[in-house]
Amino acid sequence: MDRLPRDVVSRLDRDLAAALDRIEGTNREIVVHGSAYPAGYTVQAHAHSRLQFLNVFSGVVLVVTRRGRWMIPPGHALIIPQALEHSVEMLSDVEMKSFYVGEGANAGRVGASPVVVEVTDLARSLLLEAIRLEEEMLAGRKADLVLALLLEEMFELEERPLGLPFPLNRRLAELCRDFLANPSPNARLDDWAEKLAMSRRTFTRFFRKETGVSFVTWRQQASVFACLPRLAAGVPVTQVALEAGYENAAAFATMFRRVLGASPRAYLAGGRFFERQ
Repeated sequence: MDRLPRDVVSRLDRDLAAALDRIEGTNREIVVHGSAYPAGYTVQAHAHSRLQFLNVFSGVVLVVTRRGRWMIPPGHALIIPQALEHSVEMLSDVEMKSFYVGEGANAGRVGASPVVVEVTDLARSLLLEAIRLEEEMLAGRKADLVLALLLEEMFELEERPLGLPFPLNRRLAELCRDFLANPSPNARLDDWAEKLAMSRRTFTRFFRKETGVSFVTWRQQASVFACLPRLAAGVPVTQVALEAGYENAAAFATMFRRVLGASPRAYLAGGRFFERQ
């Protein structure tokens, strides 16, 4: 991914800092904010005093914490617990709408770990209206009702398995990053074990301890992570499958279905990857 010009990054950093100061400085329980960022921009590690629903309207976003990575394609949101340090990487040009909830409005309805959810048409429309009212400074009964209904709808959104556990061990993390950059269904546990100078049995235990899942499960999830941006950009499923090292689209679809519960085409047809106008 090409690096952004320094002046562009500086301007985006200033605008973001001002927005975060506004969000953190208000006494309101619920705050909304809309933003757009170019591919390659990264929001450096930070945390919020409020719970955040990071809604992706277009593009693909990667949120990174110390213990995991969460891919958010269009039509989805990541629920980020308050005080959790995280960075945000734009894998393509991105339009985001965030919804921040104070501790009183949250009332313990969200746990300590980030969760990816699928955004309903109702939640999307309410969020757009809430941001419009915010930008036009139209406070009042309507704004209160929109925010109240948005709050209820957001907490009812269905969770999606788009979180990827990531190891703390530096050497294992490097292997995981290399795989995300060049996914392959032929990646072998024995090869990874050899690179870390471990026996197969020791590596198997080590990998599960670091990630909480088996090597095969992680490889399948990581393959979806690596392929989602290409699919979201409209690249044909067959081309994505071949570029990821699969012999054909059918083999790729089988893996995709195992992770997300639907074939790539069915997932695309459901509108989950694309902004709905």
